[in-house]
Amino acid sequence: MTPVIAALAAVFALSLCSTPVLASLSNSSSSETTDLSTSDPVPKCVIFNSEERMIIINCKNTNLTQIESQLKDPDVLRRDANFDKGWVLNAGITVAENAVLYINSSDTSWLKIVADGETAYPIYVSGSLKINSVGISSWNPNTNDYTSSLDSHRNGEDVHIGTPRPYIIVNDVATGTTDIIDSELAFLGYESGYGGGRTGLRYEGGDGSLVKGNNIHDLYFGFYSKGVGGIKIENNYVHDNIHYGLDPHTGTHDMIIRNNTVHDNGSIGIICSLDCYDITIENNVVYNNTKMGIMFSRNMTDSIARNNNVSNEDRGIVISESRNNEIRNNTVSDSGSGIDLDEDSFDNTIHDNTILGISDPEDALGIEEDAQNQNTVYSNIVVDDHNQGDPFSP
Repeated sequence: MTPVIAALAAVFALSLCSTPVLASLSNSSSSETTDLSTSDPVPKCVIFNSEERMIIINCKNTNLTQIESQLKDPDVLRRDANFDKGWVLNAGITVAENAVLYINSSDTSWLKIVADGETAYPIYVSGSLKINSVGISSWNPNTNDYTSSLDSHRNGEDVHIGTPRPYIIVNDVATGTTDIIDSELAFLGYESGYGGGRTGLRYEGGDGSLVKGNNIHDLYFGFYSKGVGGIKIENNYVHDNIHYGLDPHTGTHDMIIRNNTVHDNGSIGIICSLDCYDITIENNVVYNNTKMGIMFSRNMTDSIARNNNVSNEDRGIVISESRNNEIRNNTVSDSGSGIDLDEDSFDNTIHDNTILGISDPEDALGIEEDAQNQNTVYSNIVVDDHNQGDPFSP
C-alpha cells in the first residue's frame, strides 16, 4: 500500500510532535481484511437521515464504496481526489445491530471526517466495525488541516468544553466486536463535559474486541471503556493525546493491556478506575506523561501490573483505594516517585520491582503508614543514586 505520509509531506508539509499523522499505516501478514469490491450488489440497506446528517447502515456486510454507491450524494460521502482510496465523510454513521461495516485497505487509505470547529460527527456502533490498515482523522475543510481541540481540558472540577471533533462510540447494545488493527486514529474527540462521552475512541460494548498495532494520537482520550470485558489492547503506539492515554473505566474487566508504548499524554498514561477487575497490564513502555505512568484507582481489584518499564513521570506507579492486586517485576526510573500505595488500599502485593533515579530515595516506595500492615511488600530493589548507587531491598 502506498504510504499516505509521502503524499502528506508533499501536499501539506505538516510536522507533528513525534510521528506524522498517517505515517504508521502498514499491511501485516497476521492481519486480515475483507474485500467487498467484487461482491454481488447488495439490497439497499443504507439510509441517510438528512435532518440528523446521519448515515444508518443495516447491511450484513458493507464498506465505504457500497455506501457511496447507494447514497450517490457527494455532499455526504465522496472520494478524496488528492489521495488514492481517500474518502471525505460529511456526516455521522450509525452501524445498526447485526450490521457490519468494514473500513479497510481494500477500498480505503484515509477517511477524513469533516470537523469545521462547530460540528462533531460520530461513528456509533451497535453492530460491528472492522477497521484495518487505514487512517481515520478529523479534517477541517476551511483550513485544509486537522481539527485541534487543545482547548479541551478538565482540571479537577474545572471543565472546559473544547472544539467539537468526530468520535467513535461502541454502544452497550453492540452485537459484535469493533476491531481496530494496524491503523492510525488521529485528532478525534473532545471535552464535552463529565459524562459527555465524546472522548475519541470509546467502548461501552463490543466485548472481545481487539485493538492492535495502531498509532493512536492527538485524540482527547486515546482509549476509554465502560463495563466491557475481554478486550485486548496490544502493540499500540499511544501518544500526545490531550488527556489520558489508556483509560479502562467503570466495571471494565478481563482486559489485557500488553506491549504498548504510551507517552506524552496530557494526564495519566494508563489508568484503570472505578470497579475495574481482572486487568492485566504487562510489558508496556510508559514515559513522559504529565501526571503518572500507571494507576490503579478506586476499587480496582484482582489485577496485575508486571514487566512494565515506566520512566520520566511525576509519579511512576500508583495504587489508590484498591485491593488484591499484584505489582511485580516492573522498572520505574527517573521519576518524582517510584511506587506509591495509599492507606485505603489493602491485600496488595508489591515485589521484585526495580526503582532507580528517584531524586529522594524515600519517595522510591511511598507506602503510607497505615498501608504497611495491610499489604505485602518485599524483594524490591531501590538504587540510591545519591549514595554511590548502592542498592537496598525494602
